[in-house]
Amino acid sequence: MQWTDRIRQVKIFLVVAAILIAVGSLLVSHLLTQDLKAQEHRKMEVWAEAMRTLNQADENTDLNLVLKVLNDNNYIPVIVMDTNGNVTDFRNLSLEAKTYEDSLRQAAVIGRKWLGEHQNIRINLDAKGKEYIDVCYDESLMLQRLSVYPFVQLGIVLIFVVVAIFALLTSKRAEQNKVWVGLSKETAHQLGTPISSLMAWVEILKENYPDDDLIPEMDKDVKRLQLIADRFSKVGSVPEPVPTHLNELLDHVIDYMDRRTSKKVKMVKEMPDHDIVVNLNASLFEWVIENLSKNAVDAMGGEAGTITLRVVDTPTKAYVYVSDTGKGIRKKDVGNVFRPGFTTKKRGWGLGLSLARRIVEEYHKGKIYVKSSEMGKGTTFGIELPK
Repeated sequence: MQWTDRIRQVKIFLVVAAILIAVGSLLVSHLLTQDLKAQEHRKMEVWAEAMRTLNQADENTDLNLVLKVLNDNNYIPVIVMDTNGNVTDFRNLSLEAKTYEDSLRQAAVIGRKWLGEHQNIRINLDAKGKEYIDVCYDESLMLQRLSVYPFVQLGIVLIFVVVAIFALLTSKRAEQNKVWVGLSKETAHQLGTPISSLMAWVEILKENYPDDDLIPEMDKDVKRLQLIADRFSKVGSVPEPVPTHLNELLDHVIDYMDRRTSKKVKMVKEMPDHDIVVNLNASLFEWVIENLSKNAVDAMGGEAGTITLRVVDTPTKAYVYVSDTGKGIRKKDVGNVFRPGFTTKKRGWGLGLSLARRIVEEYHKGKIYVKSSEMGKGTTFGIELPK
């Protein structure tokens, strides 16, 4: 539970950091863009004034400074149009034209568009304003690129956050997998010696007390311990699934759970009449169903209830549903039940469902999920197995 909360906090921190960086970047870039836009507008005002001086020049006018101002504009697109809407000059435009006349026509279309968008400075050539020229202009290529840059930066920040979260989850999952595999194998190893001793003692007891009815039951429990140790030893390795009769396997689980649960809990099976054969590692898959059944018993909290094992057979897949009439799972917890360390019990490590998912998905290429759950009414887990 604590690890789940920590992961959630890290995700929230990364998302908030990304938002703050993105907002800061957009704000700074917007202010910079506005400053450059105002600067370009002032430059165009000076350029328009130089154009006025050029149009009103006489033999006494010094054109050196005027021409220098006009020629210095080598990056802001500009089109000069007369009173009749004809283009008299243009520069810094990317036009696809074969002749100068075609260039003028294209420039006229662009100029009228800029006029409609009020991207122009009008210069009156007479006192009455009947003769004038319009200096039409657009943002420079640098300014256009700068306007797009914040969104590119925002995309990079979002990609960084996604990659960081993915790397965090992947590295932690790999580390946890190593811990679980090591813990499982060490547990199997430690159980091996006492189980061997118990098996030997059971054989001695059989010889000395052949008529004792309790010894066969002891033998069953010792073999059960051996099966559990075998399951732990297989965690981390890739078991080889073999064709297995699913009906028979589930009958074994029901028989085992029936003898070890309260009489208040009723085990019900709903299976097709025909036999269903699926590639399984019987030992591990039995553990999955047992784990779901034990969780169902815990969900009932000692009250009377029913656990239903239902099988649905299709040509390509077999579905196993484990339903209970327990307390149910809260909606906010449904997405966390398979996460390592998550548990709603006062005692428990929160590894059962995580290991169950690994067995189903990694070893059997199937799927396990919460099919439905309602508070106070119960939960149904679903397992999908390829045939």
